[in-house]
Amino acid sequence: MSNRMRCARRFWYTAALAAAWAALALTSCADAARKTYMAPMRDGVKLATDVCLPGGEGPWPALLARTPYNKKGLPLELIATQGYVAVAQDVRGRFASEGLAMAFLDGGWGERQDGYDTVEWVATQSWCNGKVGTFGGSALGIAQNMMAGAAPPHLVCQHVAVACSDLYRQAIYQGGAFRKALVEGWLGGNEWPAENLELMTAHALYDELWEMVSPESRHSHVTVPTYQLGGWYDIFSQGTIDSFVGLQTRGGEGARGRQKLVMGPWTHGGSARREQGELTYPANCTVRGGIVDMKRWFDHWLRGIDTGIMGEPAVTYYVMGDVDDPAAPGNEWRTAPMWPVPARKTPYHLRTGGRLTRELPAMNEAPESYSYDPNNPVPTVGGANLLLPAGPMDQGSVEGRPDVLCFSTDSLAEPVEVTGQIEVRLYAASSAPDTDFTAKLTDVYPDGRSMLVLDGVIRARHRSSVRTEELLQPGKVCEFTIDLWSTSIIFNVGHRIRLAISSSNAPRFDPNPNTGEPFRASDTTRVASNTIYHDAAHPSALLLPVVEESSSQR
Repeated sequence: MSNRMRCARRFWYTAALAAAWAALALTSCADAARKTYMAPMRDGVKLATDVCLPGGEGPWPALLARTPYNKKGLPLELIATQGYVAVAQDVRGRFASEGLAMAFLDGGWGERQDGYDTVEWVATQSWCNGKVGTFGGSALGIAQNMMAGAAPPHLVCQHVAVACSDLYRQAIYQGGAFRKALVEGWLGGNEWPAENLELMTAHALYDELWEMVSPESRHSHVTVPTYQLGGWYDIFSQGTIDSFVGLQTRGGEGARGRQKLVMGPWTHGGSARREQGELTYPANCTVRGGIVDMKRWFDHWLRGIDTGIMGEPAVTYYVMGDVDDPAAPGNEWRTAPMWPVPARKTPYHLRTGGRLTRELPAMNEAPESYSYDPNNPVPTVGGANLLLPAGPMDQGSVEGRPDVLCFSTDSLAEPVEVTGQIEVRLYAASSAPDTDFTAKLTDVYPDGRSMLVLDGVIRARHRSSVRTEELLQPGKVCEFTIDLWSTSIIFNVGHRIRLAISSSNAPRFDPNPNTGEPFRASDTTRVASNTIYHDAAHPSALLLPVVEESSSQR
């Protein structure tokens, strides 16, 4: 991918934010000149912090963003026209700030607490009235989640977009498998010190390091309301949902019961576009509320203005549908008081002949095997990617491979609504001491396009825990759970629901070498013979949260 494309993906939030704030700009003028401060942290390191003041008499509440992507790109002048002190900071070791940049490790509740220290520094300045809100997406959103876990006293509220709540499970080692394209392209490039990638690849097990970058482990310490914005095809989609649910139900005083969640049909940074992957959604799919809701959120919590936002349902989500049929159900926004919405976990069983049915398999259904060669992995086609083509894309080019097993329903006679978290229960064996199992859920259109909805992976050695390893006994059947994360979609009449099982999806996930050696201990690989069982004693199934009678508000 070219540097231009990398920059475009990286700064999507900055551009969208600037355009939106410009549309809301008031007639009052901000002080157009930024002033740069070197804000001191508790260990003496100073972080470069730009400040732009509103016009008129202060002090004012402040809106703060902490970014690894250069504070100069954030539209502080436009934000200040809304009557807030606009503050942007280069995180430790990035651009004009001092120190070594170790992604997110210094922004939370550890020995160094740059997020906490920055909020408290802002709150004590003469131009601030002591109330601080924070905003930002992606890495800026993760920085907010880390900051909230440290519970700075003057933090009042947050607006977090597309951010994970657990760096290990949702960003670096999904299902125990290394997210190669994301991590190497994002945190392993020239923009970050080499120590970042070295540290993350040296800790392939979930340990104390990862506990220090797991905001969800600190939800009970968080005391502020947060507006969470995410997308069904986003790289951190489950993190957005988990942040909302955790804070809404287990947050500290001030956070619990005061959260908001918006989930749309978007890739990372795609909330302003109708085109997602190879599908074009109706015009109503673009970000609901957008920057208007951001302003309403901050005006409510930082100014005490009754904007009505807290009287609205806690959850707003987009139910996707057939984009080719204007009369098809779905492709609409709904609201709910909580997540997940009521649904019945319904098993769709893998069957002989590539069928996927609600009926249980027979006792004598034969298993199916394939050879997985790490040197010839199934190539990634769409999905929750950052620097690869992302979103719903036709899987036809890979479904015909001999190392991909497809199971499909008959053409649907009635629509099937699926809203919530999706799993695959898989009974499988391997000739190797370790391997991966991957799963893809697709919506098969009447013309044969198999459009990706979700995918996931489980590394066999982590089938029981990401904190420990348990190698396979060759040929022994084990049960695996593949977490596909969450979605909301209505499979239309005439469509088919498909599950594709394989053992690779590269470079989205680092191909498992099948050797059982520690992660990246050598370049040795071996071919594995992997077998999927789907009989009455081993009822492998796709577990779908089927909404039979929606109780959501439309």
